[in-house]
Amino acid sequence: MHIDKKLFLTNLQSGVTVSLISIPLSVSLAVASNASPTVGILTAMWAGLMAAIFGGSHYNIVGPTGALSGIIAVFVITQGAALLPSLAVVTGLIVLLSYFLRLERYLIFVPGSVIHGFTLGVAFIIGLNQLNGALGLTGLKQHPEFVANIKESLVHLGNTSMSALGIFLLFLAGLLLFKKYVPKLPGAIFLAPVGIFLGYLSEKGLISLDLITLGEKFTDISFKLIEVSHFTWNIEILKTALVVALVAILETMLSAKIADGMTQTKYNERHEMLGLSMANIVVGLFGGMPATAALARTALNVKTGATNRLSGIINSVSVAVIAAFFLSSFQFIPLPVVSAILVFVAIGMIEKGHFERLWLADRPSFWVALLVALVTILIDPMYGILIGVAVALLLFVRKITEGPCDVKLNSSEKGLLAEGRDEDEIKHIKEDADIALYSFRGKLCYLNSKTHLSRFENGFRDYKTIILRLKEVDFIDMDGVEVFDEIVRLLEKRGQKVLVTGVFDPVEAVLDQLSHTYEDLKNNSLVFTKTTEALASLGIRTE
Repeated sequence: MHIDKKLFLTNLQSGVTVSLISIPLSVSLAVASNASPTVGILTAMWAGLMAAIFGGSHYNIVGPTGALSGIIAVFVITQGAALLPSLAVVTGLIVLLSYFLRLERYLIFVPGSVIHGFTLGVAFIIGLNQLNGALGLTGLKQHPEFVANIKESLVHLGNTSMSALGIFLLFLAGLLLFKKYVPKLPGAIFLAPVGIFLGYLSEKGLISLDLITLGEKFTDISFKLIEVSHFTWNIEILKTALVVALVAILETMLSAKIADGMTQTKYNERHEMLGLSMANIVVGLFGGMPATAALARTALNVKTGATNRLSGIINSVSVAVIAAFFLSSFQFIPLPVVSAILVFVAIGMIEKGHFERLWLADRPSFWVALLVALVTILIDPMYGILIGVAVALLLFVRKITEGPCDVKLNSSEKGLLAEGRDEDEIKHIKEDADIALYSFRGKLCYLNSKTHLSRFENGFRDYKTIILRLKEVDFIDMDGVEVFDEIVRLLEKRGQKVLVTGVFDPVEAVLDQLSHTYEDLKNNSLVFTKTTEALASLGIRTE
């Protein structure tokens, strides 16, 4: 296969740059997931390579991520790190099944508020889980519950190592300063080697700092292309894999969408699902852990000039080459430095702008996001997502059942007199008008049809003409058709004239098939394409 030299050189720069940040992040996120640094590198290599080859985005970088670390960490505490490859394979198979069933079409049922709330909760879990590393606490008992682990750390605050705390604060400040003043150069690329050097000096007794290093926590930090694993199966693997697969799909699609926004391109959703499934299956077979697209690394890939999936392939190969020579040196990196990197990652996951917009524009979704975050932190990430989706769907159904509409009152002599949208506005607009324009909005179906009907049963009696505007109706079912007929019959029984305007083609096809009332209105020339035409037929000028 011929590869254009210019294309290769352009993506070589971005691929190598991303690999330099992928290595320290993959090591750190593996540690946050209670897995070994070797597993993190294996995941970055193989998951990134498979996703780049089979995926539908030219920019997504797939590997270990913060979004999955909270779920995986709990799994490792209860089931053991040896089952991570099995978890990755089952996750990949679930994503593959979702690909064949085209389940990505139903991602709309997981609203953004749930994703943002989950991300916020995971950010707190990652950040607060670094208390032990930041304070130099060792030998503490690990609990499956996040809150119990935090209590365990707080009980032992008296054993804090001031050396560890100082190094943690110094490196965290360095990472934040890099982000503020040199945003194009990720601080971890430069500070991780500094940390390794400090750890080496400490371990060899060349400086007086007493620092616990990664090598003391993981005895085997060596480069491997494949980690031979024993595959097994139990119900906990399936339960966790279902949640991991859901989060992985959402994060991958979100990352690809953000990359598209940065590059004005369009990724292939179907291929991206296939790429994600292949990434997790292969990485599991080769000894890694579940993976998904990493938003920060994907954004860095775009910002450093990536134009093609070749950048992702180069990234994976570069991770392998660099790790083959330097991974063993990570045994000297102090745990406070790893904690600083992970706290920095957690801070970057907090999407302040999204929460500000939710607060200003959609208060119920803001509270759903906070609920998801709290459940994720206090109970379990799985329950956070499930409860969030359930509550969000209930709010969505409730919104539909309210029967959203617009009402405008017109006078044959004076034109538009008043208008209202919510229930209170509609009840209180009483102008000397003889024409009411009632616009259905959204869906006209079994969930809200009775709400619309009750409005006409209890009001709209004083107008000579009612215009029913269906331009904003994008779906109508049998119940919606029946209520439409009932409203028309009710108004005609009162002696009110009924006009219909702006019927969307798919909606009109249903009405033509199921509604004799609509057919009669058409035969009597009472159905109009535009509302202005209907008003003109009544002698009202809209100019």
